[in-house]
Amino acid sequence: MNIKRAKQEIKDTIAAYLLKDEYGEYVIPQIRQRPVLLLGAPGIGKTQIMEQIAKECGIGLVSYTITHHTRQSAIGLPFVSKQSFGGREYTVTEYTMSEIVAAVYEKMEKTGLSEGILFIDEINCVSETLAPAMLQFLQCKTFGSHEIPQGWIIVAAGNPPEYNKSVREFDVVTMDRVKKIEVEPDFAVWKEYALLTQLHPAVIAYLNARTGNFYKMETTVDGRKFATPRGWEDLSQMLIVYEKLGLKMDREVIIQYVQHEKVAKDFANYLELYEKYQMDYQLDAVLAGTIDPILLKKAANASFDERLSVVSLILSRCRMEFANVIRQEQLVIMLYDQLKIVKEGLLGAHGGQAAVFVKEIAQSFQAETQNKKTAELLTREEERLRRKAGDLLEAYAQKLAKAGTQSAEQAMTLIKEWFDARQDELERQQGDAGQMLEHAFDFLEAAFGAGQEMVIFITELNNDYYSVRFLQNCECERYYRYNKELLFEESSRAIEARLRAMGR
Repeated sequence: MNIKRAKQEIKDTIAAYLLKDEYGEYVIPQIRQRPVLLLGAPGIGKTQIMEQIAKECGIGLVSYTITHHTRQSAIGLPFVSKQSFGGREYTVTEYTMSEIVAAVYEKMEKTGLSEGILFIDEINCVSETLAPAMLQFLQCKTFGSHEIPQGWIIVAAGNPPEYNKSVREFDVVTMDRVKKIEVEPDFAVWKEYALLTQLHPAVIAYLNARTGNFYKMETTVDGRKFATPRGWEDLSQMLIVYEKLGLKMDREVIIQYVQHEKVAKDFANYLELYEKYQMDYQLDAVLAGTIDPILLKKAANASFDERLSVVSLILSRCRMEFANVIRQEQLVIMLYDQLKIVKEGLLGAHGGQAAVFVKEIAQSFQAETQNKKTAELLTREEERLRRKAGDLLEAYAQKLAKAGTQSAEQAMTLIKEWFDARQDELERQQGDAGQMLEHAFDFLEAAFGAGQEMVIFITELNNDYYSVRFLQNCECERYYRYNKELLFEESSRAIEARLRAMGR
């Protein structure tokens, strides 16, 4: 299955394992909660989805790559104790608490989360001395003599033997005690994630055109050559930073991430053309409403790859603008929710201390953000939005203090003015983004008409989270018209295919 389906399967498993009865006991007892064994090629996102799952489920996460551990760190160090049996005292070997089990308890203490995921990566690549302990761990949920706390679900991951010489095959006894999920690379699923996290548009556009290079693993006389989703994502992040620093990325840098010489060279060539098209087609002017007839003629007569790149460039600009609008909407909603608390407090016992009370609300909100961050329950984007909302509340408190002592009504009047100004700014951004979309349609219609380039443009908008969110409230007649035509054409093709299959 693909990584998206695997992620949902694990979330469903967690929901089932953490379900309690009316007495507060787990419906599926811990001994019957099979560890999840996630098997798949390297670099496809197995580790990353565990972080996402923990945040989305609101539970803790402790991650270990087991190949970094010795038998002692995994199961603990031996020590001699004395115990009495049948009236006689004996010396007995016991073990200190495993570093891994201790990390689970530390996470519980640090975050206040009593339930979570213990994720063990590369579990089938352990050393010979550690292998028995791993089998015991999967079968009995213990490291040495110490059990994994109740409410903590075991998820292990490993690579198939063709990708790693150190892989050990688990026997039937062990495999019969785990919930095995096999994962395969899937570009469509990765692309959905790439758009949501706003990876570099050149990477997305390149892989959209050359999907075969998304995941490539080859064995040659010179060793393994490979391109993986992890490599593309890391390359994308570096490319974004290089652009901010004004640095040039070439094949020598690209191959450090995409370790397949032919693919790295191909992407380097594509990137050079992509940057050239960005300059040649004057997209800033196009999306501001100025279209040069010479550019229209150039686009209309360009090769398909060039036309596709131009569409991708326009899409990336629109997506970026839509994402900024959606984030501002989320910020305004977050701020509004806090201001409702402010209003209730100001009209109550804090009427004469407006600035002090707003500052208290800001500090409380910031403390909550820090607690969520410590518990690792926030994405980077969620954390940034919350920090921005906290900063705005602090700014409101400072403005109120500067304005002097205010009654509750006067304070709320000022706060409403400031909040309304932010809403006005949001509406301006929404309008600008909508106008940009109209100019994009102007160019595409003039250059390509209602051809396949327009179909690609509409289809890509429909596959992007931020674009869909923006277009739900955007009155863009051409988007809905082209979208309707596209759906009609797809429906007609589907009907024709069914009729042909029926022999009519």
